[in-house]
Amino acid sequence: MTERRPPNTERRLVGIEDVARMLGCSTRHVHRMRDAGRLPPAIRLGALVRWPIEAIERWIAEGCPGEPPRSPR
Repeated sequence: MTERRPPNTERRLVGIEDVARMLGCSTRHVHRMRDAGRLPPAIRLGALVRWPIEAIERWIAEGCPGEPPRSPR
């Protein structure tokens, strides 16, 4: 299985690019999910948006609650 955790895991906060990489989606999709309230609460640091990596990993482990089910393709 491939490692989904971004490099440099010593840092405790991850940005939109890291979250997108962990989810396997685009950064635009992460923005949409955040705007719709479907991600764990983010921390704003000025213009930056960050999430605690533990919150994102827990959210993924719980099956991404709040995310609508994907339709089969």
